[in-house]
Amino acid sequence: MAKKKSNPVTRAILALRQAGAEFTEHPYDYVDKGGTRRSSQELGVDERAVIKTLVMEDEEHEPLIILQHGDRSVSTKALARALGKKRIVPCTPAVAERHTGYQVGGTSPFGTKRPLPVYVEATVLELERIYINGGSRGFLVCLAPSVLVELLGATPVEAATDRV
Repeated sequence: MAKKKSNPVTRAILALRQAGAEFTEHPYDYVDKGGTRRSSQELGVDERAVIKTLVMEDEEHEPLIILQHGDRSVSTKALARALGKKRIVPCTPAVAERHTGYQVGGTSPFGTKRPLPVYVEATVLELERIYINGGSRGFLVCLAPSVLVELLGATPVEAATDRV
């Protein structure tokens, strides 16, 4: 009989446990470049409730995290306007990994290598439950979106655009 793969204990899981957050763990079969569409299909949930963790930086190369619905994209122009910045651009995978300590595809906003400012699409906070990366590829956690504000100090913004 095949051994059941156990869920990873990541820095994100440790941070959530230490904070006493209520969450459930949801592993799935990760596929490179599968994104939120793949994870939502694997878990049988609405892609809108699967939240992407995107690492970006401003014109001074200061990093930040933006949390966005899986079925939407981030307008970097709208985000820059909302933050009073001239420019916001996505970090390269190597830079994102350096800032967060997580491998791209397994980036969680919880338990990052160093604290980063976190912004969240305002409509994410209207959902009952969200699925967000638990700090490893193929591993999401489900929790109330209020945890994003309570634990991360996430600031609501309006920066969504239709996915391309």
